[in-house]
Amino acid sequence: MLYEISHNTTYRYARPVALAPHVVRSRPRSDVAQSLRSFSLTIIPEPVRSSENIDLDGNAVIKVWFSEEAIEELTVIATAQMETHRTNPFDFLLEPWAATLPIDYPTSLLVQLQPYLTALGVGSIDPIATQLAQEIWYKTDGNTVEFLSTLNQQIAGSCQYQLRETGAPLPAGITWTQKAGSCRDLSVLFMEACRAIGLAARFVSGYYEPDPGNPPYLHAWVEVYLPGAGWRGYDPTQGLATADRHVALVASPIASHTLPITGELKSGVGTPSEMRYEVAIERLTV
Repeated sequence: MLYEISHNTTYRYARPVALAPHVVRSRPRSDVAQSLRSFSLTIIPEPVRSSENIDLDGNAVIKVWFSEEAIEELTVIATAQMETHRTNPFDFLLEPWAATLPIDYPTSLLVQLQPYLTALGVGSIDPIATQLAQEIWYKTDGNTVEFLSTLNQQIAGSCQYQLRETGAPLPAGITWTQKAGSCRDLSVLFMEACRAIGLAARFVSGYYEPDPGNPPYLHAWVEVYLPGAGWRGYDPTQGLATADRHVALVASPIASHTLPITGELKSGVGTPSEMRYEVAIERLTV
């Protein structure tokens, strides 16, 4: 698939403020699943300096610095043309020792995967997510691929999707108890259930081409590391393995590290603000 994607974000402040440096994570990644054909970034007011970097997780990030001038509005417009390649999300063969859960990782691989196997900074996996993982593990006889597909479909089938444009993801236990949540809530639930059973998982921020008649939004899903297959995406909002209708921006073991824009105020700290954003996704003819 070939897509033209635009993402316009505007922050309006109740009174003039000065901006400290910001980090923008709006440049889609380019890998075996997708290719970045073009990318442009417009920021108003124009930064006095910018630096393109690669973060700890291998994501492209852009750090920008602003003048001391006080402003009442910040606008960030990112436009990208993307080509996606993964038409079959199951085109892989697992290593024989990874076909059944729990996986007995080689020591060297276990060390590399450690950040993706641990809880989200709370010291332990949510017990409700652990119980969900154990129930599905039992139901699927510990088959790795069946576990992931069943978990994905059970979350999508049991939970009502709720659009929640701001705020951190809810704890996994709350999402599963109330059987409802935003895409990022459902993704955190899926991720913690994977980690509870010993599967390395990371949070992904990006875009999904919606069905006709549905508006596009910034989206979230999960990638699971499968020995023999590498990182593979699962979207518990849709109940689907990710394929060529998904476009990934960034991925991290910590959800807050995937936000498209982060930054602080240099002056006017505590000033109330309002954020509005608009996403447009157009499928182009190849």
